[in-house]
Amino acid sequence: MYTSPYQPAPAPTRRWWQHPALIICLLVVLPPAGIALAWTSLWSRNKKIVATVLAGLWFLLFLLGDPPEETKDDAKTAPKPTATVSPTPTPTPEKTEDAPVMPRLVGSSYADIEQLITDNLGRTYAAYKDVDLPADRAAWTVCFQRPDAGAPVSSAVPVVYLTEPGVPCPKSPDEVLAKPTPKPKATTPKPTPTRQPTRTPAPTPTQDADGGSVYYRNCTAVRDADAAPIRRGDPGYGRHLDRDGDGVACES
Repeated sequence: MYTSPYQPAPAPTRRWWQHPALIICLLVVLPPAGIALAWTSLWSRNKKIVATVLAGLWFLLFLLGDPPEETKDDAKTAPKPTATVSPTPTPTPEKTEDAPVMPRLVGSSYADIEQLITDNLGRTYAAYKDVDLPADRAAWTVCFQRPDAGAPVSSAVPVVYLTEPGVPCPKSPDEVLAKPTPKPKATTPKPTPTRQPTRTPAPTPTQDADGGSVYYRNCTAVRDADAAPIRRGDPGYGRHLDRDGDGVACES
């Protein structure tokens, strides 16, 4: 077997400052030192050129950028300019003497206050909940008002509660006008007339075929004539009345 007398050169030993991680950190944090170590490393020439260009651009951007802002500690120690405080003018209260106030409306008729309610877009209600306001309410009386007398008219919409003439005002607008229901007149019952029993008139006695002066058709006619019982020989006796032939007719 042929053996070459020339042995391959041993690989160069890498020092600690030639470690890639250390060089990359220096290229970012301290570009000049990182570039110097990159050219002493075992990298290829192309890698060294690329690392040098990128680190140089990063270093130029850092130098040309805005200066860092002052830290909070510096800002605290810096004297603050004293601001000149101008006195705040005290607002002058407006005069309310000329502002219109709500007059006393309670006790007035609606005809007297109608213009005030109309001009201020007021509302009108009945003083009783169960009473409806008619279209013509000029004679109605004011029982309640809102706002009270003396309050500014512009503070609220005026509201009045009315009641019809002759009807007293309630204690509050929530009451109901309880009108008494007229009681029906007591009528004396008429006495019922007592019906008299109708009596059947006694049959008119007629002569019988034998020449008798009285003739009864049946026992009912005999009883109606108060002639029962009839014995043989009495006026009106007949065999048709004596069923058992014992001589006494209409015994029972």
